Amino acid sequence: MGKQDAIELEGTVTEVLPSATFRVTVPSGHEVLTTLAGNMRRNRIRVLAGDRVTVEVSPYDLARGRITFRHKN
Repeated sequence: MGKQDAIELEGTVTEVLPSATFRVTVPSGHEVLTTLAGNMRRNRIRVLAGDRVTVEVSPYDLARGRITFRHKN
């Protein structure tokens, strides 16, 4: 595993926090504190509570991650 290897999970946004931070619940029941990826901020993609998202999580810290994709409902 290299430094760039990340674990991709799908989850649901449960809480919107300040500074583009979100709390996401993954199917295993864990909660991940996430931020928006840079290209999502640049393209002004809105993420609201209840949205299905794809999250990249580092294998070193499974409690923090980055939202990389918002799925269409």
